[in-house]
Amino acid sequence: MMENNLDYTQHYKFQKDDFLTVDQVFERVYDALAEKGYDPVNQIVGYIMSGDPTYITSHKNARSIIGKVERDELIEEAVRFYIDNKLK
Repeated sequence: MMENNLDYTQHYKFQKDDFLTVDQVFERVYDALAEKGYDPVNQIVGYIMSGDPTYITSHKNARSIIGKVERDELIEEAVRFYIDNKLK
């Protein structure tokens, strides 16, 4: 049987997670937090400041989604959005 023969190379395919932009991450996490009755801004700020994932609900996989983005990227995007929309 081929499965037990170590002379053959097995092929393994895995599906990559869908790539999400930082905007999409913010949107999905915000929606999940709001659905669960949390103040999304406070919870996201708590997560960014502390790095503690328990600030983010696991509802709709939000904790996993936000964990795929570095916290400095979240801050950078928020600052960029603020500057582009409030200061220009």
